[in-house]
Amino acid sequence: MLNFLKNHPFAVEAFFESSIVLTFAVPKEQLQHLIPDCLELDTFRDRWAFVAAAMVQTKDLRPKGFPKFMGNDFFLIGYRVFVRYRNNNGKKLRGLYILKSETDKKKMEFMGNLFTHYNYSTTDIHQTEKENVKEIQSVKSKFKVIISNREQNIPLPADSPFADWKEARRFAGPLPFTFTYNKETREVLIIEGVRQNWIPAPVEILDYNFGFLDTLKLENPVLANAFIIKNIPYYWKKGKIEPWKQQEENFRVS
Repeated sequence: MLNFLKNHPFAVEAFFESSIVLTFAVPKEQLQHLIPDCLELDTFRDRWAFVAAAMVQTKDLRPKGFPKFMGNDFFLIGYRVFVRYRNNNGKKLRGLYILKSETDKKKMEFMGNLFTHYNYSTTDIHQTEKENVKEIQSVKSKFKVIISNREQNIPLPADSPFADWKEARRFAGPLPFTFTYNKETREVLIIEGVRQNWIPAPVEILDYNFGFLDTLKLENPVLANAFIIKNIPYYWKKGKIEPWKQQEENFRVS
């Protein structure tokens, strides 16, 4: 009866103190089965598809227009695939398909699963910073990321399919839209994010492991890029639902 609540029924706003995103490239065939038929993989050179792990420190998360004191602070982790969708007006939208979400607080798990389809669970989050290195880890979720704090002359990750950071920034996320598909009703839920001063800066990753990505059994995923943004006002518009009208011809992502 209350399933409609999961369709992002109102706009939500927050302040991103930081967002660190690691994007992994794999041959597109490995990710195709993870997304619904209404979506296309957002590919690079028609070969590589991308799955990302995003770690976001949010502040004052609340329904849009509510005062800040009613907001809550959470650490969020999202695993998502880069995709495209052609809406009923024929417009091609770039966005993300959520595989799983984690947070450091039970309240966010409850509210997130009440108002979204993002599959939240609660986990432990530990952050430490020593000299020029920052570490984020979770024992329960079996992940660890070690980040260098240097800000200049950062090389692309070894074996990245991108030629330079400019090329890599096309897959830096978050993209403008997030999509969810309801198989029973054949409806697509479209959520648009709005941000200000979004300028991703490259970061150097010294070491990483993500237990959830291991469960996907991807063959030799390659770290393609890693970016950070700081101090960004952000909000998500109310979800928009439209019936999926299967296209006779698939569009090709350049």
